Amino acid sequence: MSGSFALEVVTPERKVLSVPALEAVIPGAEGSFGVLPGHAPFLTRLGVGEMSYRDASGWHYLTAADGVVEVLPDRVTVIAAISEHAREIDIERARAAKQSAEEAMRQAAKLSDQDMLLVEVSLKRALMRLRVADRRE
Repeated sequence: MSGSFALEVVTPERKVLSVPALEAVIPGAEGSFGVLPGHAPFLTRLGVGEMSYRDASGWHYLTAADGVVEVLPDRVTVIAAISEHAREIDIERARAAKQSAEEAMRQAAKLSDQDMLLVEVSLKRALMRLRVADRRE
């Protein structure tokens, strides 16, 4: 495929994705950024959010959270703590995680600052999963 770049997403458990992509939108720690073939090289932290890419068949969506992203003119490598395709998300589990985090946040006065940060991260991840699951192909 001309005018594409290699896109690879890996987690400690598996290779989630290895495809030729025409473009990608990745959640960086400082906000989402787009990548096209020939992009200037850079390295950045991966945030928590929806990652999308377009190939010859259209747009595809997955979760991506916590890690690093290396962008080169012909390759993008995402090393994530968590990543899954929209079709892999257990919606009921994500809803339960969201509800659990929201209940914990209501008890904020009883939580340490560190525990509150963990609850916020759990809520953010649950919301990310639900948002990406809504985009199932």
